[in-house]
Amino acid sequence: MNYDEMFRSLKGCAFVPFTVAGDPDPETSIEIIRTMVDAGADALEIGFPFSDPIADGTSVQEADIRALKAGMTTEKCFRIIEKVREFTSVPVGLLVYYNLIYHMGVDEFYRRAAEAGVTGILAADLPPEEASDAIRAAEKYGLDQIFIVAPTTDNERLRRISENSSGFHYLVSVMGVTGARSRVEESTINLIERVRRESRLPVMVGFGVSRPEHVKKIKEAGADGVIVGSAIIDIISENLDDRDRMLQRIHEMVKLMKKATED
Repeated sequence: MNYDEMFRSLKGCAFVPFTVAGDPDPETSIEIIRTMVDAGADALEIGFPFSDPIADGTSVQEADIRALKAGMTTEKCFRIIEKVREFTSVPVGLLVYYNLIYHMGVDEFYRRAAEAGVTGILAADLPPEEASDAIRAAEKYGLDQIFIVAPTTDNERLRRISENSSGFHYLVSVMGVTGARSRVEESTINLIERVRRESRLPVMVGFGVSRPEHVKKIKEAGADGVIVGSAIIDIISENLDDRDRMLQRIHEMVKLMKKATED
């Protein structure tokens, strides 16, 4: 299933949980992803752990450290995705930092991603103005190249991003790094409405979304989906000594958030 097929099949908006590959260890990571799919995730966003994740707050940074300490490498992350593909066909997006792509080689990274079953790639620190190699590789291997749209993105730059993007726009709902917030800012609503006017690509909103009421407000503003990461990662970090409880709580959260996309 690609993103177009996913968006067409929805009766509400998409719910997409995020987790870091290999957090807290490879085996548990796969079970976390399986749990999220079983609870109703429409797609998955999987982060490759990185030592200097400049767009991420404390929760994701700590998840990266746990995964790296567990021995995760780029190739091991791709192997996790291959195992995920054994039990689900939902779209799988990667959220990575460009150093990982550059170190492997752009063409080889995208080839390996396509082989593993990846649907789209977002390099958080790669602006479209410098992404020609990535865009060519994405087209070559049939992957969606996704870019961030920030609250500071003006309409001229949004049009430039739209010309180079496929799959969807990843809207950053807040200024700053990832992390759960207590409310949805009015600026987020305005950004959703502006991007919908200026672009035909679907709109997914991430960074700071952590509660069902956030999901409902973002859906009502016209977004096509929400991406939730830190709130799920916090469950992992709070239950490292009890895997069954961790998986149960993740299932409950994903199910609750998915229900909010349909209400």
